[in-house]
Amino acid sequence: MKTRHLVPALAIATVGLLGLTACGGGTATGGSGSQGDELAGLTGTIGSKDFSEQYILAYLTSQLLNAYGANLETNTQLVGSANVRQALENDDFLGYWEYTGTSWITYNGNTTPIADAQEQFDAVKEADAAKGIAWIDPAPMNNTYAFAIRQSEADALGVSTLSDVAALPAADQTFCIESEFSTRDDGWPGLKAAYGIDVPDSNVALLDTGVIYTATQKGDDCNFGEVFATDGRIAALDLVVMEDDKQFFPVYQGGFTLKQSTLDEYPAIADVLAKLSPLLTTETMQKLNALADVDGEDPEDIARDFLTENGLI
Repeated sequence: MKTRHLVPALAIATVGLLGLTACGGGTATGGSGSQGDELAGLTGTIGSKDFSEQYILAYLTSQLLNAYGANLETNTQLVGSANVRQALENDDFLGYWEYTGTSWITYNGNTTPIADAQEQFDAVKEADAAKGIAWIDPAPMNNTYAFAIRQSEADALGVSTLSDVAALPAADQTFCIESEFSTRDDGWPGLKAAYGIDVPDSNVALLDTGVIYTATQKGDDCNFGEVFATDGRIAALDLVVMEDDKQFFPVYQGGFTLKQSTLDEYPAIADVLAKLSPLLTTETMQKLNALADVDGEDPEDIARDFLTENGLI
């Protein structure tokens, strides 16, 4: 997530066209079949949502699978979780990386997350299996929502938890959030209810994902910015994350999703991705994301370098 965008239904109608035409790279690897031919004949497009972590995950996947004989493209052009999920369901995408919390709440209509990561994954896997969508065993990373504040202001206000934030005077409770987060059950409405936050709309600024980090660091638009646990900009901008002491936010463990029919035809997909997924911890993704969002490196190059350095291609 790093937004986990939901967008209007009109935009969803464009998925088929975008899924077929708005493709980036992803076929360049150490050589198609350089590691084996287990996936020879596998073609299609690996999709992503519209933020750096997803771009990196998409390229990691296409490059690794191509190294085992597949011939896959990479599409990083769609905006919004709903669009990307629809592209998978419509077979415009062969697969993409999803987050357990997003599927559990947004796609499967649950309002209460499961705190245990393994139990949450098992529940999501079962729910999506009924829709013909399979989950490959997930990575350890948890890209959950969080709120952060610049370190100096955290010290000045004496806050370290979201309960501390809720106890502040209203004038200090200023927030920067995304438009999607402002309406999600696992976002702003639920958070306010869980922690008893009661502030006027004027205390809340709706900003794009990337802008939130810099706005939070500057402190002009808000004290507290909605961030994601795997984002490399947290450390780079000297932000400190508030502890979710009431455990409101779900687990957002990342896992590759695809049609069960595709996995049945090419079961080696799971075996190949099992070489990659265990390496993708929260800390590793923070570092990879920082290369893109802080250092400005290209996600396709970041993916290739990571796979090469770890002997996967």
